[in-house]
Amino acid sequence: MTFPCAQQRAAQPGAAQRARSWRWLVPVLLVLLFLAVLVWLPWQARQMEATERQEQLIADTLWVEQTLRFELARSEEALAGLGTDLVTRPPSPAALQARFQQMFNNGHELIRVVWYDAEGKVLASHGLEPPAALPAPTQLAAEVAAGTRGGRYSEVYGATAATSGVLDYVLPLYAKGRPAGRLVATYSLQILLDETVPWWFAQDNALTLLDRDDQPVARRAAGGPGRGVYTHRRELDLPGALVILSTDSTKRAPQLLPNLLVGSVIVLALGLVLSLGALWRHISRTLAAESALRQQMAFRTAMENSLITGLRARDLEGRVTYVNRAFCEIVGHPAEELVGKKPPMPYWAPEAMAEYEERFRGVLAGNVTPQFETVFQRPDGVRVPVLVFEAPLVDADGRQSGWMSSILDITDRKRVEELNRQQQAKLEASARLATMGEISSMLAHELNQPLAAISSYTAGALNVLERSRQSGETLNGGMLRHALEQARQQAQRAGQIIRSVHEFVKKREPRREQVTIRSVIDGVRALVELQARQAGVVLRVELPPQLPAVLADRVMLEQVLLNLTRNAIEAMQDTAPNQRVLRIAAAVVEDKVAVSVIDRGHGIPENVAAGLFEPFYSTKAEGMGMGLSICRTAIEFHGGTLSHAPNPGGGTVFTFALPCHTGQAADGTLG
Repeated sequence: MTFPCAQQRAAQPGAAQRARSWRWLVPVLLVLLFLAVLVWLPWQARQMEATERQEQLIADTLWVEQTLRFELARSEEALAGLGTDLVTRPPSPAALQARFQQMFNNGHELIRVVWYDAEGKVLASHGLEPPAALPAPTQLAAEVAAGTRGGRYSEVYGATAATSGVLDYVLPLYAKGRPAGRLVATYSLQILLDETVPWWFAQDNALTLLDRDDQPVARRAAGGPGRGVYTHRRELDLPGALVILSTDSTKRAPQLLPNLLVGSVIVLALGLVLSLGALWRHISRTLAAESALRQQMAFRTAMENSLITGLRARDLEGRVTYVNRAFCEIVGHPAEELVGKKPPMPYWAPEAMAEYEERFRGVLAGNVTPQFETVFQRPDGVRVPVLVFEAPLVDADGRQSGWMSSILDITDRKRVEELNRQQQAKLEASARLATMGEISSMLAHELNQPLAAISSYTAGALNVLERSRQSGETLNGGMLRHALEQARQQAQRAGQIIRSVHEFVKKREPRREQVTIRSVIDGVRALVELQARQAGVVLRVELPPQLPAVLADRVMLEQVLLNLTRNAIEAMQDTAPNQRVLRIAAAVVEDKVAVSVIDRGHGIPENVAAGLFEPFYSTKAEGMGMGLSICRTAIEFHGGTLSHAPNPGGGTVFTFALPCHTGQAADGTLG
């Protein structure tokens, strides 16, 4: 019985030892696992970092390659558009140079553009001096381009140890299917790298452009030479040329640094907590910013939709990028028909097409008119006069990205202006009729004299004829001719007076033409002298022999002169008879013809002078107060001024000044 127990007691220590060994084995295995993980994690992290760096370099290289190709493609599009314009509608030399300069401003890698005719003669160029003969690579590219009728790049040439290489882009031009010349653009590969590759990428990578023979033609290594650890090569997709983009990272291979797993876990845990907190705060701020942005967008949209002012945004190429509802209502086209469209626009009126194209060329050249009036056409043919305000559109980086236009429909304003013009014309006609009513009695007296003389001369001629018939004597032809000639002159005098009155009072549209002050004074001199004789006033006209002409409406100036002289004559009613002198003088003052009406009357008091030119202001009991107001309106209509000043010898001097006209005579109706 004791033996089995002994065996049992002997077996228990072995089982306990095995259990204790397993207890130690688990921690040891865990430690070994920890050590393995401790070694594996940094190595795996190093491998992952190396792979990530290589993949990032490949992705960045691809992005840089696409950026370089996009820059060259944009230049190709600009050259294609220029080539089309050169063949269809060649611009002026100044406009062509402006187009060249715009291309140079958009792409600094462009160092020369040359326009050749079909015989290879240089028609225009910009940038570097054109070569005497095309380089061999360019000549080969030109031959291939002529055969394919498409743009072609030449192989890179001109690269040395000290200078970078260049390549040419040859674009053949055809007019009606026949060769019409070519455009040759030269690009500097070094400038292309410097301008296109971002500084942050060049700081971490050494970039090299290689030709077909793997010879470097351009380099950029802002951060120093590459390490040769992470490299990648990518061909640029250029028709006719083989250019390889080689990138070599300046980063070293990741170092396998020893670290403690626990410390890494703690740091990672703390970093994760901090990152989660920062991420939560960032998400909260982002959601709040998005909500505020949505509110602002809704507010701006509602505000823009409530405006009656049309808004239109265009990029630097003239393409419409935005229109609001008011603009669509003005032109009668929906937004989807306008956004993204380049000129010619569907709302351009045919009669103003030349004006639109000229303004569009100014937009492409960067020169716009800040404010101008034009006319738009709706789909139903209705013309809409508009007032356009242009201003540069600047992005968040302070660079101009286009133009913003505000458009006002001024149809109602034009209608009001036309009504005002018609009312002004009626008022002027009424004033002329009132003026003639005031001098009608003097006019009747003036006409009585030539009519009485006509009657006397014709009676005398009849008497001569009667005496010759009764006596049988020979008719005295000289006496009869004298009597009839005098009667004819008096009839012409009466007719001239009537024609002057008719021309003065008849209703007509204002017409500007080249007239002289002397002819204007001669047109109303008979009426002025008539009033002057009735009031016992002496008229003196003092005009220099060489007085420039003015561009004006003759009848409106005659009305101004007649109103001013009538006021001057009336102002001298209480002046001594020997002092009643009315002077009309003219002179050239600062490129203007100044005409002065000078009287020696009672003058104008200061309290009257303040409202002298106001409508319906009059010092006469029977006056309407419209004479001087109409005079000032008529003078300002011609771009002139009307003023008054005291006469040093007593009385008043009224002076109106009009711009001199040195060009050809111009007739036209002004609305």
